[in-house]
Amino acid sequence: MSVNLSNTKRIVIKVGSSTLTGQAGANLDPAAIDKLVDVVGKLKADGKEIIIVSSGAIAAGLAPLGLTARPTDLTSQQAAASVGQGLLMAKYTQSFNRFKITTSQLLITLDDINKANHVENIKGVLNSLLKQGVVPIINENDTVGTEEIKFGDNDGLAALVTKLINANLLVLITDIDGLYDANPTQQGAKAINQVADISKIDTATLGGAGSAGVGSGGMVTKIEAAKVVTSAGIGMVLTKLSDLDDALSGVQVGTYFLPN
Repeated sequence: MSVNLSNTKRIVIKVGSSTLTGQAGANLDPAAIDKLVDVVGKLKADGKEIIIVSSGAIAAGLAPLGLTARPTDLTSQQAAASVGQGLLMAKYTQSFNRFKITTSQLLITLDDINKANHVENIKGVLNSLLKQGVVPIINENDTVGTEEIKFGDNDGLAALVTKLINANLLVLITDIDGLYDANPTQQGAKAINQVADISKIDTATLGGAGSAGVGSGGMVTKIEAAKVVTSAGIGMVLTKLSDLDDALSGVQVGTYFLPN
């Protein structure tokens, strides 16, 4: 079974740091952002409402600070995020300008999602932006988040946002082409095109964070995100950026998690 977008009005697309930056310590890759925006522009032209959950602020801030790898301490990560968030949004704004599409920025912490009045405000703002044709770009607020109030990755944030705004589909873009039955670097690992029963996935055999070393998630966080949305009756696609257009055009690429 492949993805059918005919009844899909609202889509959340999450993209990870390793996809947007390439090798650790490198700057943002404008070609990667343009590739994503090209697909979003096409979806918008088809009448879809799109929200992007974008990692990349910390990764984007590394090179300007003279760092060659993601720092391990929270304060240095927050400093990198503070430098990188503006650079990230500038690239998105510039790229979306090619389609005359307006973007907005929302920075959210786990604390925001856990407070009822904050949740209603986030929901209201997102619905207002979508109604006006804007593409909201969401990131975790790394600059002020503490260990206690951090998601730690944007997969979980994307899943919660998908549920919050009653989206019809969550798309997670990663640096491998889908889910495998073992770490894809192992010989004999087989691709899984469709998941109907997520409880049968053995997360212990899956790979870790992205290959570039700038991300914080991994396949386990993507499976957790899939559990959140599929249990709410929402499908999820896991794919790589170069396959994104095909994955959303009904071609059998990536992995499709069926809604419960």
